[in-house]
Amino acid sequence: MSSVVNVLLPIFALILVGYVCRRTNRLGPTAASEINRMVVWLCLPALLFTATATASWEQIWHPGFVLVFTLSTMAMFVVTLLLRWKKAGHFADASIDALSASYANTGYIGIPLCVMVLGNGGLEPALIASLLVVCVLFGLALVCIEVGLQTEKGVHRVVFKVLLALAKNPLVVSPILGACWAASGAPVPAPLGKFLSLLGAATSPCALISLGLFLAQKQQGSREGVTLLVLIKLIAHPLLTWFLAFRVFHLPPLWANSALLLSALPTGTGPFMLAEFYKREASLVSSTILISTLGSLVTLSICLYVING
Repeated sequence: MSSVVNVLLPIFALILVGYVCRRTNRLGPTAASEINRMVVWLCLPALLFTATATASWEQIWHPGFVLVFTLSTMAMFVVTLLLRWKKAGHFADASIDALSASYANTGYIGIPLCVMVLGNGGLEPALIASLLVVCVLFGLALVCIEVGLQTEKGVHRVVFKVLLALAKNPLVVSPILGACWAASGAPVPAPLGKFLSLLGAATSPCALISLGLFLAQKQQGSREGVTLLVLIKLIAHPLLTWFLAFRVFHLPPLWANSALLLSALPTGTGPFMLAEFYKREASLVSSTILISTLGSLVTLSICLYVING
């Protein structure tokens, strides 16, 4: 329990800083959007580029773990997308909700928690899960959102507009450029690496402060559906992962325990960043992040009991 609390407390502190700064008017009413724009256009692209440019095939190719984590995560995304599309009535909004129910906070919580609980061996699966979440899942969500925002009738027009929008999106372009750099075999120059590292390190703190700023504003619109998204993320996701890791694929203990722990993480800030970036209703997403982070104190503790049991 203390391991979970030690990792989660700084997250709540950063959200609280943003909340207090907005309530005391230290940061203005547009601060949440502007800080979020900085994250989307500068910080997160730097992080994605670095992650893909410095990753080696040997580091990320653990097929059993990749399959388990990807299958469970995509299952949560697809199920939630279908449920929320019927309820929300808009494919773009349903896509953001689906991301909220499947986007685990692997970077800011998962990596330090896995290292604290599983030792240095837990770093590798946490890094792999982070790449899957921020590249594969995030990329799928971006495609779904862009498809939902197009209004052209002709299929070829929709495809063209989606591809054009994705080609202009820094969150799509940066990991592709990073993968091309990695394929070239050239090392990242030290000054460039330091520059990208400084920008990337600001991603999580700024996103969490932006979330706190948003929560401090008067919320408009319905938050119906928060319970569903939180239950899917904190209960359905780890249950499916446990079944796949321990009963179907019989992963080695380190990898099975890592998959379970990482799938039980609360929702990260990625869905909130997209909701703000695309000017969609963000109250549901922000509530899901906050409540799932609080609820993960219980679910992560249960997972730790299973791992140590």
